[in-house]
Amino acid sequence: MFQIVEEEISLPSVLKAGEDEKAGCVVTFIGCVRDQTAGKRVRALEYEAYKEMAERKMAEIGAEIEQRWCLDKVAIVHRTGHLKIGETSVVIAVAAPHRAEAFDACRYAIDRIKEIVPIWKKEIYEDEEKWAGGEAISD
Repeated sequence: MFQIVEEEISLPSVLKAGEDEKAGCVVTFIGCVRDQTAGKRVRALEYEAYKEMAERKMAEIGAEIEQRWCLDKVAIVHRTGHLKIGETSVVIAVAAPHRAEAFDACRYAIDRIKEIVPIWKKEIYEDEEKWAGGEAISD
């Protein structure tokens, strides 16, 4: 399961997609919208994605994990749109026979998402808006 969605992410669905009867564990990463960044109060985040390419790139990450750790159960779902504080933006589930490889693969997945998946984040503060990695947009 490699999806970009506009609605709330279903954690049970992602976990189910990441299950494997050969696995001794399923490690998950849940990314949430926090209320501050670099000491500035955040009101919300907005995510945009090139959906078709993003889903292909997430599947590519799954293939990289399969090759590197010999794991074939990886699920990644990322949300787009306007997200409020506390809402879930991304869920990753990785099944593995042992926890060390599952933790390593899960960390690899979130790091690779940030490197290669065409998803953009706008941070909305009390006094300005800013694309992550970009310049501030004054109100």
